[in-house]
Amino acid sequence: MTSKKGLCYTPCVIVDFHTHIFPPQVIQEREVYLSQDRTFATMYSHPQAKMTTAEGLIASMDKAGIERSVVLNIGWTAQNLCIETNDYIMKSVQRYPDRLVGFCSINPLDEGAADEVQRCAREGLKGVGELHPDVQGYDLGDERVLTPVMEAAKRHGMIILTHASEPVGHLYPGKGKVSPAVLYRFISQFPEHTIVCAHWGGGLPFYALMPEVAKALKNVYFDSAASPFLYRPEVFLKVMELVGVEKILFGTDYPLIQQKRLLDQIDGLALSPNKRELILSGNAQRVLGLDR
Repeated sequence: MTSKKGLCYTPCVIVDFHTHIFPPQVIQEREVYLSQDRTFATMYSHPQAKMTTAEGLIASMDKAGIERSVVLNIGWTAQNLCIETNDYIMKSVQRYPDRLVGFCSINPLDEGAADEVQRCAREGLKGVGELHPDVQGYDLGDERVLTPVMEAAKRHGMIILTHASEPVGHLYPGKGKVSPAVLYRFISQFPEHTIVCAHWGGGLPFYALMPEVAKALKNVYFDSAASPFLYRPEVFLKVMELVGVEKILFGTDYPLIQQKRLLDQIDGLALSPNKRELILSGNAQRVLGLDR
């Protein structure tokens, strides 16, 4: 494989750390679910908002050369919908065990949230996310609300993945206010947990020049989900410089963005083969505990 800048790469395994799938009934009965859940309505009320099933994702992975994808849920407001869609993710992972890694959804405000984390862990899911605090109705920095869920996840070695957003720039559905300040408070409260901040952590890596922030990022990673909608491609190089290449996880936010679009951006940066491999798969395999 040759990059746009002429550097030849040996093909490597690719892991997409940020994708979303939905049960067929949610896609087919979208209007019904829009009326039942605030998070879903915030993010998928536009008729052109893209959704896909496990089979749709697998087909796209085959086309783009993606070996594995982490399938995330969304932060449903209603706990019964968390459970319904978690069941679908479990079944999808069981159907495609070598292609999909599953994360579950919970609403920390629900008294059954910690039990749902444990149920999903027993069924083989690897993490909790994507959290959407703003629309789910809680403060990500509220230690009292988050502790039961975080402790349940920690007992089972589950990763936490949260939505994040920039405090400046354009608005978009579901952007919210999970800014670097909110994330910093959250990760400082749970320093021993493995936490992934989606969408480059809303710019949190840029504050790593502050020693206390760099120290707090010990167990924190950043995915590149929806990056073409947010930053120029050089964001990979800047974040690599600030927090290290080992902190970056390739994630697309498929089906919002086609995988090839982000892969082309990365190949256009002419990274060293080692750094490219770490971003596209090595870091994800290490964080997930997958065989390399």
